[in-house]
Amino acid sequence: MTNQKWPEQIWLVRHGQSAGNVAREVAEAGGFAIIDIAERDIDVPLSELGEQQAAALGHWFNNLAPEHKPTVVLSSPYLRARHTAQLILEGIGDRHPPHTFINDERLREKEFGILDRLTQFGIAKHHPQLYEQREHVGKFYFRPPGGESWCDVILRLRNVIDTITRDYPGERVLIVAHQVIVQCFRYLLEHMDEKKILGIDKASDVPNCSVTSYRFNPNIGKFGQLELRAANFVAPLLEAGAAITDAPDKTGAPKP
Repeated sequence: MTNQKWPEQIWLVRHGQSAGNVAREVAEAGGFAIIDIAERDIDVPLSELGEQQAAALGHWFNNLAPEHKPTVVLSSPYLRARHTAQLILEGIGDRHPPHTFINDERLREKEFGILDRLTQFGIAKHHPQLYEQREHVGKFYFRPPGGESWCDVILRLRNVIDTITRDYPGERVLIVAHQVIVQCFRYLLEHMDEKKILGIDKASDVPNCSVTSYRFNPNIGKFGQLELRAANFVAPLLEAGAAITDAPDKTGAPKP
């Protein structure tokens, strides 16, 4: 189809379980104010389980027919996402490697600013006014000092979509990033509003190394559109016997 601007397929993958996810669970369970992790958010590594999850997903991609494997891989530059992408690529192997692999800073984690490394209890304790403001405004529009709202993330992802439609029409694009990135892509690709995407987000977290996929359908609209095929697909992990984890990322305020 000569007028096709979209990739043939897009997979959205959240990184494997990270040390930050584990540290947040410990802090929340213990009622602590601060999440005990020393690295910069960009340097937080995968946990051992996260590596197993990424390897399992790589094995699943490897079992796809050559004409269905990714041809382009875009990754957040954060260590946990880059390592996940690398393990997936190792699973795919050398016979049918993607011809493009790019670390794209626009796919980075949502920035939490002054709320970085604080638990829900910590935010309420150290920044009660911000906590109340966020509860009133909602996280879609709330921007913590030095951080981002979901709208800020969506703005940079609109730019990513412009790049994808310009550079990768007809390609099969794998995107490895973070929970909020996956949800904000869904907001854009499925033409949602605030209420719908926050309802999806409130219902469940995006599992680590889950797959949300879209395939181009030429019969939708004038020139065709991407159509959702699966959301938070975890069968590759179950088939490999890797545990399913869906803890929120290590920073940020509670769900509204």
